[in-house]
Amino acid sequence: MADLRSLCVRRGLERPQTYIQSGNLLVDANRGGAALRRLLQKELAGRFGFAVDVVVRTAAEWQRYVEANPFVGDIKALPKMLHLYLPRDPLKSGAAKALEPRAQSGERIGAAAGALWIDYGAHGVAGSKLSPALIDKAGGSPATGRNWNSVLKISKMIEARASK
Repeated sequence: MADLRSLCVRRGLERPQTYIQSGNLLVDANRGGAALRRLLQKELAGRFGFAVDVVVRTAAEWQRYVEANPFVGDIKALPKMLHLYLPRDPLKSGAAKALEPRAQSGERIGAAAGALWIDYGAHGVAGSKLSPALIDKAGGSPATGRNWNSVLKISKMIEARASK
């Protein structure tokens, strides 16, 4: 993550901040999301030698995801088993419905605020038939997922940045 932060500084992205070792990156940037995505994809491929699908969201969009969680307050939804999936491109219509036939007992799928939500239930992600490739296909583009605990942590990081 230190390399990622350094790369961002060299490319003029301000206040790069990362969260855990999964590529979560917060930056201040004076460019649109598509331009930022292209820049990061090019720089990451050049630095690390392989292509990376970058998913970019604004602070306001992230807050909408927090507010739109269709399972929030549901006692059955365990924070580490509930995942937000963000597609790189706009979410394909009917994505949640396309995944439902593959859902196993206890799994629930929803779509809200242009994102997919999957509650893996007590059994978790490991035994699910809802594979990353299937999620990407249903959503219409490569997607990245974060559990609800991470979504909330990133939200707090965004709030803290705004107050500085």
